Amino acid sequence: MSEELKQIESILEEKVRPTLRSHGGEIQIDHLENGVLYVKMLGQCAGCPSADLTNESLVEAELTAAVPELVEKVVVVQNVSDELWEQAKRLLRDHHL
Repeated sequence: MSEELKQIESILEEKVRPTLRSHGGEIQIDHLENGVLYVKMLGQCAGCPSADLTNESLVEAELTAAVPELVEKVVVVQNVSDELWEQAKRLLRDHHL
């Protein structure tokens, strides 16, 4: 892991994760590219309608304040778990729409 990502991880651990964990959520860095940090929201935060607001008001605010030279913006990468994909396939296969 690069020094930049280690620095970002440290800020996430200290300032962001405690709040997310108190709501059953978690955050994971996907990648950093040209000042844009791409993250995945996990746990209860994954797919939550408030995830974008949480990202702007908590994650992006903390990181841009702490390391503006590294992070200018934070983007949530939307993903669907393999388990959810399999459930969707099973529903489509087993039920005639």
